[in-house]
Amino acid sequence: MTKGSSSPGTPAILLLSGGLDSATVGAMARADGFALHALSFDYGQRHKAELQAADRVAKSLDVVEHKVAHIDLALFGGSALTADIDVPKGRTDSDRDAGIPITYVPARNTIFLSYALAFAEVREARHIFIGVNAVDFSGYPDCRPDYIKAYETMANLATVLGRSGTARIEIRTPLLHMSKAEIVAAGTRLDVDYAQTTSCYDPDEYGRACGACDACFLRREGFAAAGIADPTRYKAS
Repeated sequence: MTKGSSSPGTPAILLLSGGLDSATVGAMARADGFALHALSFDYGQRHKAELQAADRVAKSLDVVEHKVAHIDLALFGGSALTADIDVPKGRTDSDRDAGIPITYVPARNTIFLSYALAFAEVREARHIFIGVNAVDFSGYPDCRPDYIKAYETMANLATVLGRSGTARIEIRTPLLHMSKAEIVAAGTRLDVDYAQTTSCYDPDEYGRACGACDACFLRREGFAAAGIADPTRYKAS
């Protein structure tokens, strides 16, 4: 369960990437009685497997609606997810501790949350759910508690909904301080079908995970630590 359950049918925006984390957040929010309006992004990423996964997860969550926003972060590049830059593979713990990896997409969560905020105003939804994590987060600056707090402050200053004074807009981050194993265990208790999700930064043309990027490493380690079978389809090595 997330912190602070809702009245049945309370509208909420769910940022849905099709990954393990966003599927778990969606299941938590649904269990708390929220009526979910899902939002995914075709943002110029190099593969569309995550959008296909988002569609599957949205259907499994029985969301009220699922919108896909089309934006072009590839216009700016600067990330292995949007530009012709190799996705790092086989990194060690010391590599991961060395700094923010090239898989970081500049300002991505800020842009995504801004779209979610606009969607929330139109749907009169005061809750925006996002699967950011400050434990297994690769050091990304837009997955940290101080960032989320600052964005929530801005959201309440920048919108008619936030300025109305009846209740605050909340950026809900139930996974923020959970390990990947804890996330997997929580989702499993809520019957999340993780076979529907994808986490890989560099899947093949069939949507199979590479098994060697940071996202695959964290996902695989999470299932192992939770003692739960990993349903991920990996391509042959």
